[in-house]
Amino acid sequence: MVISRIFHRRIWTSARRFHRPSASVPFQKFSSPSSPLFSSPFTKYLCNNLKHEKRFWFSTQPMVDLVPMGKIVDVPLAQTGEGIAECELLKWHVQEGDYIEDFQPICEVQSDKATIEITSRYRGKVANILYVPGDIVKVGETLVKILVDEAAAFPSVTLGDSENERSLDSDQILVDASAVTFCDSQNAKPLDSDLEKEKRAGVLSTPAVRSLAKQHGIDINEVCGSGKDGRVLKEDVLSFVINKGIIKNPSSVLHADYEEEPHGEEGYNSFVATKYESPSEDRIIPLRGYQRAMVKSMSLAAKVPHFHYVDEINCDALLELKTSFQKNNPYKDVKYTFLPILIKSLSMALTKYPFVNSCFIEDSLEVVLKGSHNIGIAMATPFGLVVPNIKNVQSLSIWEITKELARLQQMASDNKLTSEDICGGTITLSNIGAIGGKFGSPLLNLPEVSIIAIGRTQKAPKFADDGTVYPISIMTVNIGADHRVLDGATVARFCNEWKQLIENPELLLLHLR
Repeated sequence: MVISRIFHRRIWTSARRFHRPSASVPFQKFSSPSSPLFSSPFTKYLCNNLKHEKRFWFSTQPMVDLVPMGKIVDVPLAQTGEGIAECELLKWHVQEGDYIEDFQPICEVQSDKATIEITSRYRGKVANILYVPGDIVKVGETLVKILVDEAAAFPSVTLGDSENERSLDSDQILVDASAVTFCDSQNAKPLDSDLEKEKRAGVLSTPAVRSLAKQHGIDINEVCGSGKDGRVLKEDVLSFVINKGIIKNPSSVLHADYEEEPHGEEGYNSFVATKYESPSEDRIIPLRGYQRAMVKSMSLAAKVPHFHYVDEINCDALLELKTSFQKNNPYKDVKYTFLPILIKSLSMALTKYPFVNSCFIEDSLEVVLKGSHNIGIAMATPFGLVVPNIKNVQSLSIWEITKELARLQQMASDNKLTSEDICGGTITLSNIGAIGGKFGSPLLNLPEVSIIAIGRTQKAPKFADDGTVYPISIMTVNIGADHRVLDGATVARFCNEWKQLIENPELLLLHLR
C-alpha cells in the first residue's frame, strides 16, 4: 500500500504536476527487455488525453519543457515591454543550419524604447528563419523554427526523496512499454509521417532565397534542395521556376544578380547615405526603430498647447570653468564639455521649481511632481533620434554626470540602449548647438511638461554702462512648456534661476552636499 501511494504521487504529467493516473489505465509489468529504458529506474505511463508523443520521467522537482526528439518548435517574439505590440528585427546572430545551445543569443530586435537581445529556450538546429533584418514582427509571431535534438528532448532528471525511491523495486514500478507514445496504439503509426511533414515545413534556406521564391509566387517547401542537408539554394529556385514555366525569359533570370540581403545594421538603415541609381526616381523608405517611435510621440505632442520662452545666457564664466577643468584634468580619457555643468545647474534650478520637473496625467487631471531629476538628453544617432536620461541627477556630481553621459552616448551610437536608459525621464535637454544652429523650437516629450533646446555659443557685442562695446559668449535657450500645467511666469522665473547658476558657476558650490 505504501509503495502504491508513493508511486501514484510521483506520476509526472504534461501539466508538470503530480496526480493520480486514471483508473481506466491499467499498470502492467515491463515486458520488453529490448526497450532502451528497461534498465532505467525511471518509468513511463499511458495518458490518452495527449495528442503528441512526449516522454516524461518520475521526479519530485519541476523540470523544463520536454520536447520530443526531432520535433520542430516555434520560437515566437515574446512581450519585450509594457505596451509594446511590435518590434523591428535588427540582425540575426545565427543562420539556418546552425546548431545552437540553450540561452544562446539568436537575434536582436528594437522596440519603440530599446534594443533587446532574443535568446533560445531550446538546444538544437536552426531549421527556418522567417524574417529578414528590417522586418516588423508583431509580438507572438514566430521568429524562427528550431529542430530540437535528443539532448534537449531529455534533460537531466533530479531525483528527490532518495530514500523512498531506493526502497522501490524496479519490478514494482515498471509499466507497459507500449505507453511510450502516450496515445492510442491506433494513432501511433502516422507519427513518422507527421514528423516528416514538420521537417519538410522547416526546409533550410537563406532569407534571400525565400524572398526570391516569394517573388515568383512559389512555395519554397515544394523546391528540392541540392545544398548541404537539403538546403534550398538560389539555383534550385531558379531551376524550379523555369521548369514550371512561371517565367517567360529563362535567360534573363539565370543572369539576374540576386544579392544576399544585408544583415548588418546599416544595410536597411534609412539614415545611412546611399548611392542613388537615378536622382529622378522616387523611393519609398519605411520608417523603422526610433523614427517610428518619433512619429508616435510627436503626433501626440502636436495636440498639446505649447508655450515657448526664449532667453540669452552669458557663458563667459562657463568657458573659463571648462578651460580650468581641461587644464587640471586627472583623467586624460575624459573630455569635459559644457553639457555636464548645464545638466547639474538645471537640476539645482528644478529643486526650486518642482512643477517644471513634473508629468501631467490627462485622464485624471493630475500633476505628478517627480522626486528624481531624470534629465533626458536628446541624441542624434545613425538610427534616429533617441532620448536616454541620466537618473537622479540631484544626487550626482559633475564628474559622475560626465561619466554617465559618455556611457549613454556610446550606447546610443552602438544602438545598445536599454529600456531602463530610455524610460522614466522627467525633463529633456536638446543640445542642437552641438550640430549647428543658435535657436530651436522643441516639442514636448510626453508625459513631461517641459523641454529645453540650447543653441551654439557664439560671440556677440555687449554694451557696458559707459557705452563701451565688448564681446561676450552668448548661448540662446528656448524652453518649451505644457501650457496646461505651466504658465509663463513660472517658466520665466525658472529660467532666471538657471541662468544665474550658469553665469555664476561659483554659486554651484553653495548647493553642494
